[in-house]
Amino acid sequence: MIIDFENIAEQELVNFKGGEKSYNKKGFEDENNKIMLGRLVPGASIGLHTHKGTSETIFILRGEGKVLYDGSFENIKAGQCHYCPMDHEHSLINDSDSELVFYAVVPKHI
Repeated sequence: MIIDFENIAEQELVNFKGGEKSYNKKGFEDENNKIMLGRLVPGASIGLHTHKGTSETIFILRGEGKVLYDGSFENIKAGQCHYCPMDHEHSLINDSDSELVFYAVVPKHI
């Protein structure tokens, strides 16, 4: 299966999970997975949340920012990957002057 993000409309999610500004995403979802191409403008964030029954892997394509993971901040940049296992909490924050662009995969754990 090919997921063509070029042909998926972008959604703007304001204050997503309590975050700042907007999380812009193009996404595919079925009964087992969410696969997203995300974009955070400077100063935007995805709010702190816990993964219950899922995990999340975020691969940074462009830009830099930080992750708040289980109470600690970690810097992240293009070419790096952040993994949040099930039952852990995290937030993705763009504290830079340019866009933060990433792929995120959220599989359900059965």
